[in-house]
This record gives sequence, C-alpha cells and structure tokens, in this order.
Amino acid sequence: MARAPDPMRELLRSSFYAFTIRAFQEVYPGTEFKQNWHLELIASKLEAVARGETRRLIINVPPRSLKSFLTSVAFVAWWLGHHPHWKAMCVSYGQDLADTLSADCRRVMSSRWYRETFPEAALVGSKQTVSEFTTARGGGRLATSIGGAVTGRGAHLMIFDDPLKPDEAMSDSMRKAVNDAYGRTFVSRLNDKVTNPILLVMQRLHVDDLTAYVQELEDWDLLCLPAIAPEDEEFEFQTATGVRSHLWREGEALHPEREPLQVLQALRRAQGEYDFAAQYLQAPMPLGGRMINIERFGKYDLKDLPESPDRVVQSWDTASKPGELNDFSVCTTWVQKGDYFYLRHVFRERVDFPTLRQTAVRLQGDFRANHVLVEDKGSGIQLYQQLRAEGMYEIEAVKPEGDKVIRMHTQTPPIENGFVLLPREAPWLGAYLAELANFPGSKFDDQVDSTSQALKWMIERAREPAIITFMREEAAKARGEAPQNMVRLKDPNCSTLYLKNGQRARQFSDGSVEVPEDEVGNLLGRGWIRVD
Repeated sequence: MARAPDPMRELLRSSFYAFTIRAFQEVYPGTEFKQNWHLELIASKLEAVARGETRRLIINVPPRSLKSFLTSVAFVAWWLGHHPHWKAMCVSYGQDLADTLSADCRRVMSSRWYRETFPEAALVGSKQTVSEFTTARGGGRLATSIGGAVTGRGAHLMIFDDPLKPDEAMSDSMRKAVNDAYGRTFVSRLNDKVTNPILLVMQRLHVDDLTAYVQELEDWDLLCLPAIAPEDEEFEFQTATGVRSHLWREGEALHPEREPLQVLQALRRAQGEYDFAAQYLQAPMPLGGRMINIERFGKYDLKDLPESPDRVVQSWDTASKPGELNDFSVCTTWVQKGDYFYLRHVFRERVDFPTLRQTAVRLQGDFRANHVLVEDKGSGIQLYQQLRAEGMYEIEAVKPEGDKVIRMHTQTPPIENGFVLLPREAPWLGAYLAELANFPGSKFDDQVDSTSQALKWMIERAREPAIITFMREEAAKARGEAPQNMVRLKDPNCSTLYLKNGQRARQFSDGSVEVPEDEVGNLLGRGWIRVD
C-alpha cells in the first residue's frame, strides 16, 4: 500500500516561503522569525526564478533584511532540492562571507527534515569542503569571492550576494574591479546562457555599483525596497494560499517590527545622509553631489571655544614640492572637547621645505598643540623625522588608509550630526568651505585630506577608554617616545638653549623656548623666566 503524502513535506516542497521559515529555525534555533509582507514578496520573486519565468533578478533591500539568508542560503537549498543535478555558484565580496553562507546552506541541507523532504538532494561524496559541496545526483553549491578563480567551473544558477564591500564602494578602482569581474569572468560560467538565471542581491552603495552596471547590459526584473516608502505603492504577489496584495503607504517603514521609524532615524543620524540614502533608501547620490553637506557644520564664536579642551590637534597634509602648479601644504588646527571638534585655524600655502619646517614649529607654539599629525608620505616623512630629532615630541606620523575619497567619506557622519564646528568668521573660511563643498570634484583636496586625517584620529581617541589611553601613553614613555610636561621660558639675553639630552630647545617666534619640566628649576636660577 502506497504511503500517504506528508502534508508538511508537500508544503515545504511547493512553498518557498514556508521552506524559508523552516530553514530559519534550523540555522537560527531559538530566534523568532518575524514575518512581514516584503519577505513573502521576495519569496514569490524567487519562486518565479525557480520556475524559469525570470532569468535576471535584482533585489535591492537595506542591510539586515534577511536578503542573504533568503537567497544564498534558503533559496539555494530549495532550488537544489528541486534540481539536485544542477550546480549553483554563489559570489560575495570576500571568501569569508561566501564560506559563512555556504556553511549555513549546508546546515539546512544536512538536516533530517530536509533529507526527508528532498531525498535526491542528499549530500554525498568525498569533496565536501567549506566552500563546496555536492549532491547525490552530481549537483551542488560553490562559494567564491568576486576575485576568486572559477576557470573550468560552470553553473546553472549564479547568485551575486553583496559583491561589493560597503567600505570600498567609494573607490573607483574597486567598483570597476567588481563590474569587470561580472562581465569578464562570471557570466561566461553559465552552462546555458539563454535560460540559466542570475540573481543580484545587494544594498545600493553607489550610483555606479553593480546594480547600475548590469542594467546597462540587458533587461532585469528589479525589486527595490527602501527602508522607508518614498510614495504609496501597491504590490501583488503569489503565496501558498493565493494572490495577496499589500499597499505600502508613503513614509512607512519596510519592516516596522524589526526597524521602526525611530530606529531608522537614529541610523540616519549615525550614518550620515550620503550613506543612508544609498544603503537604506536604495537611492545613492551622485558623487559631485554634496558628499560633504557644508550646511551641516556647526558654527561657533571665539568666545564659545572651550577654555579647557581635551586636546589641541594639528593635522598636516604636505605637498611633495613647491610650485604654482603643485598642491598646497595645509595644516588644520582643531580644539576637541568631548564629542565636539572645533576648527580653530587653517594654514594653506605653497612653501619650500625650510619654510614648511619653520611654519610647523611656529604654529605648534602659537596654538599650544599637544598633538601634531603628519601624513606619513612624501615631504611629510622628512618633516616628521626632522622635527622629532629637534625635540618636537608632540609630532606623530600617520599612515593613510584607503584612497582620499574613502577616508573623507567615513568622516561625514560627525559633520552631518553637527559635531564639527567652524568659526562664523575667518579669513580662510571661504576657501575651506569651497573645497569641501566641491569634493571630490574640486581642483585641490589638501584641506579635505587634512580634515579627514584629524577627524579620524580625534574620533578614535574620543572613543578610547581612559585606561587604554593611559596604558598607551605609559608604554610610549617607557620607550622614550613621550614627552614630559613642557614649559615655555625666556631669557632676554639668550635665545639659544641646549637641553640635557644634547638637543637644541625648540624656539618660538617671541624668542621663548620650550624645555622639559625637570630642567626648569635650574634655568630659573640662571635668570630665565616663565612665559606660560
């Protein structure tokens, strides 16, 4: 007598959404699956791919919307259950992410309930690795990165899941590498280029990201779901119980149970408008279009400067050589108090190296900067080495990370949220604002580089626990790298002074010199007077 069909197994085979809920319980035991209409909509779109009705599908949704679980984990397992002799290739920006998703998919396919639902898709064979596994029918799943080697490998289904890393989206070269890899490497790996489907699932990151690139090549079915509805829109989609419709009202959150509007607004403030528009609203802004919104800078009067700042920081971006056609050497001076950063002064001139060294010494003394940051490249290396040898212990060489667009982009949130303040009036203010407003399309970007370097350094120190700061400074002292408390002294009859270590004391424009505190007593007895 034939065995009666199991209703649950039949539901899991026929309804991808039902399968998704069960797979979620397998991968995230004890975590509630919070159902929402947009998850059913995505599931219906993926079912259309499985039926062969959709060859090219783009899904643009905000971060943490279950996009990777739905596509790279649950859908691949469900698709292989129906097509155990076919091969899926899943591509992400890095191998670590690709392997994590692969492990989750294998966990689903190794479960008892899955093997009972799809017996022909059982995993067998000796070739079962983190990045690749095969079914009893010869199909399987390969996980690779966007830069991975896939020569000789084929696929009946290709999924690009977060192919571009958010931190690298501002880099022209990284975006081009991803776009080129899609066209030159991966598309040719489809076994049947007429019928085999490609899925692209990602949050928008840039106007020239892979979503934009592939739509210029051919027609795609695009499902774009921002975190907040930009206008009223009605969706119809197939479910296990029939056709369902949902009216999404303008201003409503996509998934209010997980991320209500107040949470999204907090994220908007934390990320800044540029990132939020791309990643959450799926509406990236063009790069000449106000990466830095200068209207969001705070304003201060000189009387508002904190009397006891946490630190005074100077940030140097030095030119490689002087000349009318070369870049400027720029020093921005900052006063930090808590989470607020006051731009106190901007020096911006084309100067030769001797003048650059003299200017750095003068500005440090004029503003009593206790941290002087110099970009560790070009003439900045020489400036650091010479001033360090001359006894400027406040100086620190800073190695730039990433290109200048990425470096500035990561510092826009404190500007967006009003933590960076500019004076209401200053002779250098107009040129400073003009450069930042036009970046990255501005002719010069020295003030931008100096600003991003300073903000990154100060923000990292502001977040550093006090005990870590103390231990770091004590370790530097033990290595002889940190200064003692320094005191300014002056002798009308003597302007040159050599310290106990044999180095000449740093001299300022008013004739005073700076000496370690433990040498002050002896000098006072010889007629020197304190000036600070």
